[in-house]
Amino acid sequence: MQNKIKDEFISTLSHEIRTPLTSIKGFSKTILDNWDALDEASKKKFLNIIKEQSDRLINLVENVLNVAKAEDEVEIVLKEINLPALINNVIEIIKINYKNKNFKIKTGKIQNSIADKDKLEQVILNIVENACKYSGTGFDDIEIKIETKCDYNVISVKNYGSNIAKGEIDKVFEKFYRIDNYLTSSAQGSGLGLYIAKNLTEKMNGKIEINSSVEENFTEFLIYIPVFDFETMAKKIKETGEKNV
Repeated sequence: MQNKIKDEFISTLSHEIRTPLTSIKGFSKTILDNWDALDEASKKKFLNIIKEQSDRLINLVENVLNVAKAEDEVEIVLKEINLPALINNVIEIIKINYKNKNFKIKTGKIQNSIADKDKLEQVILNIVENACKYSGTGFDDIEIKIETKCDYNVISVKNYGSNIAKGEIDKVFEKFYRIDNYLTSSAQGSGLGLYIAKNLTEKMNGKIEINSSVEENFTEFLIYIPVFDFETMAKKIKETGEKNV
C-alpha cells in the first residue's frame, strides 16, 4: 500500500512539475519569437504568467524539502509570540496570490503564545493557503478567529463551499495523501502542506483538529498553540538552556 502511495505521489509530482515548466517554456518562446510584434500589455501578461509558474515550482520544491526537514530532528526555538501580529503578517503574504479572497479576522482577548515563530508562520501559511485553494466557487470569505481556551490559543481557519467527509478527516494529514483526484483537480498543490503543518505543530507541543460539515458545506481547521506561561518557561530554561526558549 505504501509503495502504491509513493508511486502515485511520484506520478502526480511529475505532472505538477511538467505543467509549469511547459508554461514557462511556451510563453518564453512566444515572447522571444514575437518580441517586436507584441504590445506592452501582452508582454506584461506573459511575463506575469512566467512569474506565477516559477513561484509555483519554487513552492513545490520547498514543500518537498520541508517534508524531509520535518521528519528529521528539527530545532525548535520556543519564544513568546504575539499571535495577532504573526497572523496579520501571514495574511499580507497570502493576499499577493489570493487577491479575490476576503480575510475576516476576529480576535478576542488572548494571551501571548509560546512557539517557534518561523515554524508557526509556516504552519499558518499552509493552513490558510489550503483554505483559499479549496473554497468553493463564489465563496470568497476566509474566516480567521483567535481565542484562548484553557492552556491554548486556538486559531480557527474556516472556508465555505467545500467539506471533508468524516472518513477522510484523519487521512488528510498523511504524507502524499490527497482527497480529490490530483490530476484533475483545479486546486494546485503537492498534497504535503497539511502533513508538514501537523508535524511542526506537534513539535511545538500543539495540535491540529478539523471540523467539517457536509450539510453546512464548510471546513474549519483548528490550530492549538500553548499559551505563554512563565513557570513553564522557567522550567524549560532550566532543562534545555536559554537557546531553546
